[in-house]
Amino acid sequence: MESNPPVPLSDLINGCLVNDHRAEEQLYRWLSPRLFAVCLRYASDREAAEDILQEGFIKLFQKLSTYRSEGSFEGWARRIIVNTAIEHFRRIKPLVSLEQETPPQEPSLQETGVTQLEAKELSALIQELPVGYRTVFNLYAVEGYNHGEIAQQLGISEGTSKSQYARAKKWLQERLKKNS
Repeated sequence: MESNPPVPLSDLINGCLVNDHRAEEQLYRWLSPRLFAVCLRYASDREAAEDILQEGFIKLFQKLSTYRSEGSFEGWARRIIVNTAIEHFRRIKPLVSLEQETPPQEPSLQETGVTQLEAKELSALIQELPVGYRTVFNLYAVEGYNHGEIAQQLGISEGTSKSQYARAKKWLQERLKKNS
């Protein structure tokens, strides 16, 4: 994965602003692998992550004129994707009660065949968390939001955010102990 875009970023942005489809495609090809990884952390499955990525890029292109070249463009784009993931969570939230969520039953070590935990496996463990736990965990531990910000974004109390994070952390720690 390239760390820099194939052409100067300012050229890509300017091309996108005038609806140059080649520039839009180049920007998408450059950013999508990184942003898809963000989507996977929030989504319940690959299909949902793809939906979040697609929605996020639509918003990114719509809001591109608001980018002021202050700070990292990739960071700006990432924030749009995270906000899109949060909106996705809000749409499904009525189906999920954060207070009553319980983690799924854990398969035994023999059933999983896990012998060594790697980053990929940790990511898979995070994906097994119930949606509320996973969303709060990602926002707090990965994205760096505080519990007040998370509560406001998700429409929950700060206490619920803290308890969801604590439960997610405890569940992950138990799984890590069992898998080591």
